[in-house]
Amino acid sequence: MKKVAVILSGSGVFDGSEINEAVLTLLHLSKAGASYQCFAPDANQQHVINHLTGEEMNETRNILVEVARISRGEAKPLTELDATQFDAVILPGGFGAAKNLCNFAEQGAACELTQDVRNACEAFKKLGKPAGYMCIAPVMVPLVYGAGVQVTIGNDKDTAAAITAMGGKHVDCAVDGIVVDETHRVVTTPAYMLAQSLAEAEQGISKLVQQVLAMA
Repeated sequence: MKKVAVILSGSGVFDGSEINEAVLTLLHLSKAGASYQCFAPDANQQHVINHLTGEEMNETRNILVEVARISRGEAKPLTELDATQFDAVILPGGFGAAKNLCNFAEQGAACELTQDVRNACEAFKKLGKPAGYMCIAPVMVPLVYGAGVQVTIGNDKDTAAAITAMGGKHVDCAVDGIVVDETHRVVTTPAYMLAQSLAEAEQGISKLVQQVLAMA
C-alpha cells in the first residue's frame, strides 16, 4: 500500500485549505487503495475570514487545529513529517496555501516558504519522490524545485507571470487537465482556480492523484 502525506493549510477557502479539494484528494487516495496522513503547521493562521461575508474576523485560529476538522482528528504537526516514511506528498489549494504555507498572497513573486514547509517539501524533492500541488499551491513549486520546473494554475495571467518571475515555467491548462513535469516529478492541476463546480474540480484532482500514485 502506497503512503501519501497530505499537507493542509487550515479549513476554508479564504483563509485555509479549500475543503472540497482536500476531501476530494483524500477520497481519491482512499479509492485507489493508498493510505494517507494529513499534516499542517502548528501555528496561527494569518487571519480568520467569515466565509459568509468575506470580512476578516477578530479572532485567532491554529492551522493544525482547523485541519483536524477536515481529517476527523487525524492530523499531525508538519514538523513530524518524515519523508522517508511516505511515497509521495500532495498539497491541496485554498488561499491558506498562499497565506499560511508561504506569503505569496502578500509578496507575490518575492514570496518565501515558511521554514517547516520548505523542510518538508524539499525532503521529498531530495528523495526523488513525486509531489502533487493544486489550485494556488503550485506557486510554491519554483521555490522548492528551482528554475525551469513546469507547473500550472490554469490560465490566470497575473499568477502565471509571478510563477515565471520566480523561475518556473507556467503551462496553461484546462480545469480537467494536469501538467506533469517528469524531470522534477511534480504534478499540478488548476482545481478551483478554474472550477465552477465540485464536479469540475473533481476531474483534475482525480487525474492528479492517479498520476502521483503511478509515479510513486
